[in-house]
Amino acid sequence: MVKRIFQGVGILVLLALVVMAVSVVRFDKSKEELLPKYASPASQFIALPDGAVAHVRDEGPREAPALVLIHGSNASLHTWEPWVKLLGGKYRVVTMDMPGHGLTGAVPGDDYSRTAMVAFTHEVVGKLGLTHYAIGGNSMGGGVAAEYAETYPAEVSALVLVDAAGIPRKAEAGEKLPLGFRLARMPVLNKILLYVTPRSIFAEGLHKVFVDQSKVTEEMISRYYDLALYDGNRKATSIRFRTPSNDEAVAERLGAIRAPTLILWGDKDTLIPVENAAEFARRIPGAKVVIYPDVGHVPMEEVAEKSAADVAAFLDGALAGEKAAEPGLPAETAPVHHDGQIEVLPLSPE
Repeated sequence: MVKRIFQGVGILVLLALVVMAVSVVRFDKSKEELLPKYASPASQFIALPDGAVAHVRDEGPREAPALVLIHGSNASLHTWEPWVKLLGGKYRVVTMDMPGHGLTGAVPGDDYSRTAMVAFTHEVVGKLGLTHYAIGGNSMGGGVAAEYAETYPAEVSALVLVDAAGIPRKAEAGEKLPLGFRLARMPVLNKILLYVTPRSIFAEGLHKVFVDQSKVTEEMISRYYDLALYDGNRKATSIRFRTPSNDEAVAERLGAIRAPTLILWGDKDTLIPVENAAEFARRIPGAKVVIYPDVGHVPMEEVAEKSAADVAAFLDGALAGEKAAEPGLPAETAPVHHDGQIEVLPLSPE
């Protein structure tokens, strides 16, 4: 009798554990499930030589100057939608989901290094027939854009860095990255994230990158969450977070960039400190800097109209033949937004 009671209790405990596991385990989401939600009429799926299929949007007048934009870590091409809307009438704007992100998903070979993303981007623009274009990126994508300008200088007409990665730095005392980033770097827990991925992680992360909390909508959180669960993306993220950064190598070559460069930064960025904007400008000859007061990590979304206007003004000058600083000469002064004003600050050469 007692034995039967223990067996019954054991079965109940096992069932409870199964129910708990089912309630927290999240399976990958398929292309059939997510394409209707997150592809648009502008979406293209471009097959690349290594077997990857890139989700790309190529919008705006085909005869206009081209601007290629690269999103940040755990984001997608959707982060650029405000700029596409504001700049797409004047420029040909190309956005894409990077390997292991969005609807591009996992790629053959599982190489999610920054250098692999540079090669991926170059293959995409080649497929689109682009030979001379401006390139820009945010966060991780800014590091990719910087390395791209170093790797393909003859093709890059202008460079736009938005709260960009690429400057080596050590974490400061008390600094807190979003929970999702911290978990992805933990050897055991990052394996659990392949199966247990709470939506709350994405909500917390998004609230950290915006100062204006009204910008973080339920729709935005759902999109980040859904695309993170797209088939293969969680495994790709785990691999990417274990891949060593090449910030040192990228930073060392910044001085060779000759493309006119615009650096945009939110002064309340909690992921990459605003001081890095000055460091990029110190290293890149002639770089211009715009700092947005009370703005976080993604100015292209948080202050879309201001940042798009600054990019348009910059590209108008750069693509009309504005010269970058020549080797060996002091860098130009840089207009910097501060408390709603423009303050001219000298940028010292490296």
